[in-house]
Amino acid sequence: MTATPEATEATPTIVLVGHGMVGQRFLEALAQRGLTATHRVVVLCEEPRPAYDRVALTSYFSGKTPEDLSMTDMEFIETHGIELYVGDPAVSVDREAKKVTARSGEVFDYDTLVLATGSYPFVPPVPNKDATGCFVYRTIEDLLAIEEYAKSRTTGAVVGGGLLGLEAAGALKGLGLTSHIVEFAPRLMPVQVDEGGGAALLRTIEDMGLSVHTGVGTQEIVVDESGAVTGMKLSDGSELAADMVVFSAGVRPRDQLARDCGLTVGERGGITVDEQCRTVADPHVFAIGECALASDGRVYGLVAPGYEQAETAAATIAADEASFTGADLSTKLKLLGVDVASFGDAHGAAEDCLDVVYSDSRAGLYKKLVIGRDGTLLGGILVGDAEAYGTLKAFTGSVPPVSPESLVLPAGAGAPAQLGPSALPDEAIICSCNNVTKGTIRGAVTDHQCTTVPEVKKCTKAGTTCGSCVKVLGQLVTAELEASGVEVDKGLCGCFAQTREELYEIVLALRINTYQDLLDRYGRDGARGGDGCEICKPAVGSIIASLAPTIGASGYVLDGEQAALQDSNDHFLANIQKNGSYSVVPRIAGGEITPEGLIVIGEIARDFGLYTKITGGQRIDMFGARVEQLPLIWARLVDAGFESGHAYGKSLRTVKSCVGQTWCRYGVQDSVRMAIDLELRYRGLRSPHKLKSAVSGCQRECAEAQSKDFGVIATANGWNLYVGGNGGATPRHADLLAQDLSDAELIRLIDRFLMFYIRTADRLERTSVWLERIPGGLDHVRDVVVEDSLGICEELETLMAAHVANYRDEWSETINDPEKLARFVSFVNAPDTPDPVVGFVPERDQIKPDLPLLTIGHRPLEGSAQR
Repeated sequence: MTATPEATEATPTIVLVGHGMVGQRFLEALAQRGLTATHRVVVLCEEPRPAYDRVALTSYFSGKTPEDLSMTDMEFIETHGIELYVGDPAVSVDREAKKVTARSGEVFDYDTLVLATGSYPFVPPVPNKDATGCFVYRTIEDLLAIEEYAKSRTTGAVVGGGLLGLEAAGALKGLGLTSHIVEFAPRLMPVQVDEGGGAALLRTIEDMGLSVHTGVGTQEIVVDESGAVTGMKLSDGSELAADMVVFSAGVRPRDQLARDCGLTVGERGGITVDEQCRTVADPHVFAIGECALASDGRVYGLVAPGYEQAETAAATIAADEASFTGADLSTKLKLLGVDVASFGDAHGAAEDCLDVVYSDSRAGLYKKLVIGRDGTLLGGILVGDAEAYGTLKAFTGSVPPVSPESLVLPAGAGAPAQLGPSALPDEAIICSCNNVTKGTIRGAVTDHQCTTVPEVKKCTKAGTTCGSCVKVLGQLVTAELEASGVEVDKGLCGCFAQTREELYEIVLALRINTYQDLLDRYGRDGARGGDGCEICKPAVGSIIASLAPTIGASGYVLDGEQAALQDSNDHFLANIQKNGSYSVVPRIAGGEITPEGLIVIGEIARDFGLYTKITGGQRIDMFGARVEQLPLIWARLVDAGFESGHAYGKSLRTVKSCVGQTWCRYGVQDSVRMAIDLELRYRGLRSPHKLKSAVSGCQRECAEAQSKDFGVIATANGWNLYVGGNGGATPRHADLLAQDLSDAELIRLIDRFLMFYIRTADRLERTSVWLERIPGGLDHVRDVVVEDSLGICEELETLMAAHVANYRDEWSETINDPEKLARFVSFVNAPDTPDPVVGFVPERDQIKPDLPLLTIGHRPLEGSAQR
């Protein structure tokens, strides 16, 4: 333990006012420099809990608890003798006497005072801004209040279309409210993106069901007789109905404490400091984070500059040389699942600069690089796909080794450059939050013997804040280990030294049809005879299921040992939802359904009280089934001719289609018939990850086939086959594998492609990632599945034929076997008792989960420091 000084009159005291992310980093910097051993350190924290991750605040609505968000290790606080006063902010400072008074009335002498009071939300001065139903979005307490008030409301409006505004709107939508975003600027996120990026972001967000109003301001909050919010009046004269309003229109430096004690503040706010983060009015007082007006005249609202200021202040107090003269404002965010990044001179302010732009509005992609006349990369904006952010940002200020055009092209559109971490110079910043260079990361491996990403994170702090650099971090660690001659363990997990691809080959070649046999024969020494782990069990279970007819295993995933290998969804052949209920998705091949089929689904949903929704894959999803109701629902569906849609499995989900030449005047082929044929052929095919497909009847591409794992587009001469697409969080255009194929040629190539993917992909690896990772990429895959360069196509076709011939519907298999039905109960020892936690409340003439509000008590802080 670090020795802490006895509190005597001679002991210098550091008082920190504010305990947010920057305040916590300041404490860590003090400890690293040994100042906690020589100084008394007092922290006055206004909030009822110590420092937490405000960057990830919205993740509370995704299930994280305040404890999950905490950044405060109480063992650290106790070990370093830090006196932490929670819920007791400073209310006044007497600079002449060098005393701070807390709200509790306690007075603290200081030798050094550090102000880290952060910022407060800006609320526009509009009438009724403080009405019942108006909130800000800044702290955990704000979120708890929003969550509680939203329980009985239907419509919410967010004032502000910046980072927190979009997150707030997403949170309201997640709480079941119709959500509106009102932004005064002509586009969303006006600071980070330009007009093109804003347009791409707007389209994507509107596709999520949020309504966006840009170029208008809030004129008045409309209230009823009781003073509660009923709507908003906007500057264009329109009115917006809303039950609640969340203000997220930016922040202002929280500098009132400094003003009251006579410290100098900027004209527009912020405590004025010098390059050492000392206040210009008093050398004994420092200001860091969002409350500080830095020496370059800017108030920084990002966490990374705040961390630099914290380090600078700690170094200065320790009499070391340090300065903060400005910071990089580059940032990478994920808003409502959409990647948004900007770096360097993103808006092209430099003289004579040029723009290189790639835009695909339908896919929600926008990429712009700003290039100097000499080829220097000056900055850029990425919307929809920010995969290359880490690499591009590191090249900013230099001439990249490839053309700018190749840097913005998405995978699958031409031949994009593959600039891995090895191409970066050692001085390139990999983690901007903590200012960690590539050289520092390499040094952690070579000089400090770090061999894993967690060890490097602990050693360098890289990847410990926003996490956007973790992927590049992992690549660097692996590359450095391999360059040092260290053998990198690429095994599937701690149980198997082999990769998933190698295990597949072992299972196929030796006809091993049980997990236990594979583990006992080929597991690591310490794993043989054991139970395995949650990584390898479902991975091996998937391999066995995909090869079941060939290796003599049961094709039913809940037979015998196979049942114990499955993920939670496969365990009950349905998708578990957030309240413990399940959803049921019958197969609707090609999206084609008869009126009678629609009536059956409607009657089942009505009789079981289920929530119904049309999915993006042209199916009908029924939510809210209890586990004991699943077989009853399946029985009625099966009687009506339906079967499992495998929405729960790592297998084929859907094959979407447009109406094709049968109905559409532009169609050139029967896309519905082809989609049905493909879906019925590949249904139930277990694979490393889910598979999605689509068939478009003409080049107008209404089925969006180029965003699928395998997509088919009709031509006048047949069919074009595209592979490796993805429309999820990391969109990717599919690549053209072959063109003008006949029906038979098309199916043969898809057979080969899918079985080659299943054979060689990693665990949980989508086709889009696999296609970019596999050596040789698309060209190699084309050589294998089209040209048969490895001589394995006949085997691939045989494996697929075995799957097709032996397919059995899992729902039918279950409802016809009393032994299998026995698992579908909430409590094994009380099979007739439903789970009392699974409840619902009405919403829009349907139901939604009744989720009890998470109430948070004030957790007592252990250690001698708490007051």
